[in-house]
Amino acid sequence: MASADMRKELLDCSVCLNIYTDPVTLRCGHNFCRVCIDQVLDTQEGSGVYSCPECRGESVERPVLIRNITLCNIVESFLFPQPTPGETGIFCTYCVDSPVPAVKSCLHCEASLCDKHLIVHSKAPEHVMTEPTTSLGNRKCSIHRELLKYYCIEDSVCVCVSCSLAGEHRGHQVEILDEASEKKKKSLRNVLQELITKREETERRVRGLQKRRKKVQENAAGEAERFSALLTDLRRKLDDLERKVLSEISREEEKLSLSISDMIQQLEIKEGELSRKIDHIEEMCNMTDPLTVLQESDMGEEEGDNEDSERHDKQIHDGGYLDVGLILQTLHTLSQIIEGIKIEVYVPKPADIILDINTAHNNLYISDDRRTASWSETNQNRPKTPERFQNCYNVLSSRGFTSGRYYWETDCSKEAWWRIGMCYPSIERGDQLRIGENNKSWGLRWENNALTVIHDSKEMQLPPKDFSNRVRISLDYEAGQLSFYDLSDTIRHLHTFTATFTEPLHAVLCVYWRKVNNVYVDSWVKILNSQEAQM
Repeated sequence: MASADMRKELLDCSVCLNIYTDPVTLRCGHNFCRVCIDQVLDTQEGSGVYSCPECRGESVERPVLIRNITLCNIVESFLFPQPTPGETGIFCTYCVDSPVPAVKSCLHCEASLCDKHLIVHSKAPEHVMTEPTTSLGNRKCSIHRELLKYYCIEDSVCVCVSCSLAGEHRGHQVEILDEASEKKKKSLRNVLQELITKREETERRVRGLQKRRKKVQENAAGEAERFSALLTDLRRKLDDLERKVLSEISREEEKLSLSISDMIQQLEIKEGELSRKIDHIEEMCNMTDPLTVLQESDMGEEEGDNEDSERHDKQIHDGGYLDVGLILQTLHTLSQIIEGIKIEVYVPKPADIILDINTAHNNLYISDDRRTASWSETNQNRPKTPERFQNCYNVLSSRGFTSGRYYWETDCSKEAWWRIGMCYPSIERGDQLRIGENNKSWGLRWENNALTVIHDSKEMQLPPKDFSNRVRISLDYEAGQLSFYDLSDTIRHLHTFTATFTEPLHAVLCVYWRKVNNVYVDSWVKILNSQEAQM
């Protein structure tokens, strides 16, 4: 029971609860299986904090796993106990009454011997003694029952003397077993070194990808935090504006309501006085005594009544509407906030791209508005200049970019083969290299229904599913990012190149000739203007 508790305490991983497999140690001193702790750390990556499953000790960086060699040896000894000297687990063939550990094995006799029987064993040369082994039969030829002493190079098998002299291996090139074994070990060492090198390279790539994944996660977390802070600030400003406007509207409403209520009260008093006068006049009109009618004082309209009516009407007209000045001022403030957000987010600007006809290959026809490049079977006979592409069907934009964030969009012929992207103006004009086949250009290629991004002749194929043949190229010069997007029903990110740009970047188009059923297809690429790009 104590042994089981000790094993659990010393040899069991606290994650999988089994005996350690390739045990590693964290900085805090706790041990785990390498696979177990890797899985635990992978699940913690999103939180930004790594902790030991045993003591909960935390660290910001992913812990370095150190192989615990001592614990590895202890586990190996526990799982595969080595016999003590003199106890190999192989027993003497001749000690039948009680098992006695063997000290030697005779290949000739195919028997194992203890010290006692070894003394009386034959010392004849044919009796070859080895360390105790159970595979005695494997060391003899199955045909001649002789010891295997040679290695047949032609057939890659171990043979005896009779096989090499008179058997089926006669005339074959053979080697002594020790020599053949050393040669094979040497070959295996070379293979081992290659495998170790490949494993180290794989581990290096894994570490690089893990760092890249961590950087992507950190960037995403930073962008998410920045965006959340931006929205929080915007909500706060909007809430402040809402409270201010609603309070002002309520104040205006209250002021106008009180004014109108006062006027209503005055008019109601006036209405009562008029009603009494009407009743009295009607009574006088019904009198039959003329003397009484004539002696009654006049109750006509008093002076100032018209002025009061006009004044009331003017007050009602002037005070019947809310003061919208504050609302208009609020809308102006809101527009300033939105404009400020645009500046803070750095929205990319549409780039007005036109093609430089002085760089166009002579089999490229450039439209009058200099936005469309089409492959033409007819040579355009433009003058040969250092700026013009001679061997590739390329054309550059007139404008180059040395800073800022911009985007431009293209519409491409569905039947054509083409490349689009950006490049340095120092790109060679006379060589055979196309866009992306050098370290001065970055491109997207459509060819044989395959979509590929390419730079410095390094290619990566992209899934062409639902590709719309309408592409947006987005440049962030300072950040060193050049991105490609497919403008299908929803914008789909294709790829982003990262680099440190050292020269101005120009838009570049390449349109190939192509035949279908022995007929040239309509091959073109069009750069959209800012109005078309927003459609």
